[in-house]
Amino acid sequence: MGNDTQTDPGKIARHVQQSLPADGLFAGHQWRVATRPFPLDKKTVKQLEKLGRVLLKFYQATNMIYRWSAEGRLPTWPAEWLDRGKPESIIDLQRHKAFRPDLPRVIRPDILLTEDGLKITELDSVPGGIGLTAWLNRTYAEAGAEVLGDATGMLDGFSGIFGDAKKIRLIVSEESATYRPEMEWLAGQIAPERMSVHGQEFTGFTEGDAVYRFFELFDLPNIPAAGELFQRATDQKLTLTAPPKSFLEEKMTFALFHNRNLTEAWRQQLGESFKRTLEALLPQTWVVDPSPLPPNAAYPGLDLTNWEQLKDLSQKDRNLILKISGFSEQAWGARGVWLGSDLPRDEWAAAVDEALAGFGQSPRILQRYHRPSRVDTEWYDFALGQAQPMQGRVRLCPYYFVHGEWDQAKATLGGVLATICPADKKIIHGMSEAILAPCALGQA
Repeated sequence: MGNDTQTDPGKIARHVQQSLPADGLFAGHQWRVATRPFPLDKKTVKQLEKLGRVLLKFYQATNMIYRWSAEGRLPTWPAEWLDRGKPESIIDLQRHKAFRPDLPRVIRPDILLTEDGLKITELDSVPGGIGLTAWLNRTYAEAGAEVLGDATGMLDGFSGIFGDAKKIRLIVSEESATYRPEMEWLAGQIAPERMSVHGQEFTGFTEGDAVYRFFELFDLPNIPAAGELFQRATDQKLTLTAPPKSFLEEKMTFALFHNRNLTEAWRQQLGESFKRTLEALLPQTWVVDPSPLPPNAAYPGLDLTNWEQLKDLSQKDRNLILKISGFSEQAWGARGVWLGSDLPRDEWAAAVDEALAGFGQSPRILQRYHRPSRVDTEWYDFALGQAQPMQGRVRLCPYYFVHGEWDQAKATLGGVLATICPADKKIIHGMSEAILAPCALGQA
């Protein structure tokens, strides 16, 4: 981790606190300041450095499998599952030829450090935290620490996804307003004369603009800018990322990956090596589809013959997460997530009933829960003027930026954000008791 291990821990923490932008980075949110970057061992760092290429390939494969399913070249049920609950306007948009090869240019997996190795719980293609991670990387680097991605990897990575566009517009919805300060900070750091942040009413686009969509597709009825933005994008008068493809934002893509009926399609798209890599990284996942099974059939890996039996599993066997797949205001953050082993039977049964009833409009997925390992870390208590040790559980969010034309695009790691929650928290997310820190190569 460089030579900062000899440094007074308070010195780094005070530098971080004093460097916070006047307008903050997350509206109304605070976190605990780490005394140093979160250290990762060499094996984990190597995995993270190679992962961008694998996840870009996963998005390309998902894009192709959806298209082939929609066109009848594969069975129709994958596209039907992925389109559930979506208005026709979204389905028409995501199938439009203007967006055919397009994929998200920012890829951020949520990765748990578990006793079984790294586990990716979901992928986010419109993620928060880009500005925060860029600021953390630079601020800890200024204090003498080494960080993954170096001081400017996040800034260079984000800037590069827009090519040589003269004007870059970052459109931030009311629903995503928490993250507006970090977007304002990013624009100010990268190119204030070229990059600007706008609200959801903005329609002053000009030909050749590059637009970053910081709003969710389920929120379109509340986004006055969306109609004109998508029209100009389909007319190829501007470039848009992430593309308006709701199927790429569904957590059920992991269930499709694990579905044996699609094994050959995934192998064909990914190649054997990437497929094996993802089999180890993506937890076993199922779509909670209430369609009855034949009497001699069971869900693979669960040994259940219908979803009602999920309610009767013992607490030990309920080491499973139920969550909304996507296209819902409940499908991001820590909302819309139920951990079976942590709930009383009646609450778990109610969540299962809700999942079965919601399949038509808002499908749920079931995912094998891998408990994050305990880690020892510390944060700085400014009130007491001293470092505080903490046992925690960590979620890693590496940010990959995709540069270049789609036939030769490359994904580069810009930085890694560690969110470390107190060890008694079952679900890891940003909270005031969490430590947020950049990551570094060190002795974890």
